[in-house]
Amino acid sequence: MINGIINIYKEKGYTSHDVVAKMRGILRIKKIGHTGTLDPDAEGVLPVCIGKATKVVDLIVEKDKTYEAVLKLGLVTDTQDMTGKILRTSSVDVSLEHINEVAEGFIGGYNQIPPMYSALKVNGKKLYELARQGKEIERKPRWVDIHNIQILGYDAIEDEVRLLVDCGKGTYIRTLLYDMGEILGCGGAMKSLIRTKVGGFYVKESLKLSQVEEHVTKGTIGDYITKIDDMFLSYPRVIVNEQYSKLINNGNTFREKHLDNPEKFFNGINLGDNEQFSTNIFVRVYDSKGVFIGIYCYDKTDKIFHTEKMFL
Repeated sequence: MINGIINIYKEKGYTSHDVVAKMRGILRIKKIGHTGTLDPDAEGVLPVCIGKATKVVDLIVEKDKTYEAVLKLGLVTDTQDMTGKILRTSSVDVSLEHINEVAEGFIGGYNQIPPMYSALKVNGKKLYELARQGKEIERKPRWVDIHNIQILGYDAIEDEVRLLVDCGKGTYIRTLLYDMGEILGCGGAMKSLIRTKVGGFYVKESLKLSQVEEHVTKGTIGDYITKIDDMFLSYPRVIVNEQYSKLINNGNTFREKHLDNPEKFFNGINLGDNEQFSTNIFVRVYDSKGVFIGIYCYDKTDKIFHTEKMFL
């Protein structure tokens, strides 16, 4: 049984759900989940969680992401990309300097109105289902974090801008490009999109589905699986003494005295300044044989390790 994360390169034409379905067939495992929807025409990084690693899907979804996109100026569509119905066209008369100014205006974040062609649900209905019926409903703007936008190139002949976007969760790049086009005055639509990074998963290390199939056949797929506990390497590692294994195997709380080597843990941690936590410290808990049990939270007030998420 595989328990871990595989960094998949989602190719054009596949939905994120298609990738999960293909992976279930290749690995012959049912318990698989993806970590964030990519449009069928978009490409790039899609971490896929397998087995017990499905418990960290929400953690990966929360991670920052990086995209490389191409904005086609002078064109507006109902889907905000090149697959949609053209709503209007305009002449383009903008400078690279102006494009940079507009891009810089989005850095820091802004209230973004989700597109109708999206999987968001309103009253139990997905927006894209309503859009396909010709319906448009009011959507509330949501704050999205835009950490940086870098203009990589501007082709004034083709009216195309290539850019790199670092952003937080829930950002619709299609909508960001549409909004940039509106401010520029000529409109715009997304021509292409590649997700190059999700948290610590990079596009250069990703595998296409055909490559996953090859590695499964060769028996080398294990070399490309990120272990669950590798997702928490910033947390201190603690080992529970063998005689108290039953405590953690059952998901119970435990105390300092139950640690295999409490001095090593407390000497290596500044209890007054552990990341942003003033009261609690999150730790990786292992049994005496080195088996990863889960994430616990050490409460410095009651001096007890409380269960946060179990993976045993």
